[in-house]
Amino acid sequence: MGSFVALLRAVNVGGTGKLPMSELKEMCETLGFESVRTYIASGNVVFTSRKSEAAIKSALEKRLATYAGKPVGVLVRSAAEMAQVLADNPFPKAPPNRTMAVFLDHAPPADTMAGVHGRKDEQIKLGRREIYIHYGEGMAQSKLVVAAAKTGTARNMNTVAKLAEMAAES
Repeated sequence: MGSFVALLRAVNVGGTGKLPMSELKEMCETLGFESVRTYIASGNVVFTSRKSEAAIKSALEKRLATYAGKPVGVLVRSAAEMAQVLADNPFPKAPPNRTMAVFLDHAPPADTMAGVHGRKDEQIKLGRREIYIHYGEGMAQSKLVVAAAKTGTARNMNTVAKLAEMAAES
C-alpha cells in the first residue's frame, strides 16, 4: 500500500470549479482509496492505495469529470516524490509563500524558458516534473506567464511541506 498526494487543477479558485472537500474525500473513498484526508479547499488530497499513479490519476479524473461535467486535471505524486519536491526547492531561503512548485505530468519541456513572458523579478528553475518559481515581490503584481505550466497546477512551498508531512504519516 502506497501513500499518495493528488493535486486537482482549478478547484475552488476564483469562483470556478467549486468542489467541497467533503465530496472530494467521499469520491476518493468510493474509488477504494484509504486513509483519505484533504488539505485546504484548493483540491489537495492525501490517501493510501494499492493502485499505480497512472491508475489513480485515471480513476480520479474520470470521477471528477462526471461530477463537474467537464475535465478536471489531476496531478499525482507518491509520498517520496512529494518529499523530494520539497527537498529539491532551489529557493530554500526565499519566503515559502512566494515560492511555488508547478506540478506537471512529465518533465518540463526543453524549451520551457523560451515560453516565459512578462518576467520581472521572478526566478524560475526546472525540476524533475515541476517548475519552481520564486515570485520576488510577490504574485499579486506579477505578469509572469510560463506557457509550459498551463497544464500543471501550482502549490506554494508551505502547502508542499504540509502535504509531504501528511503523506509521510499515512
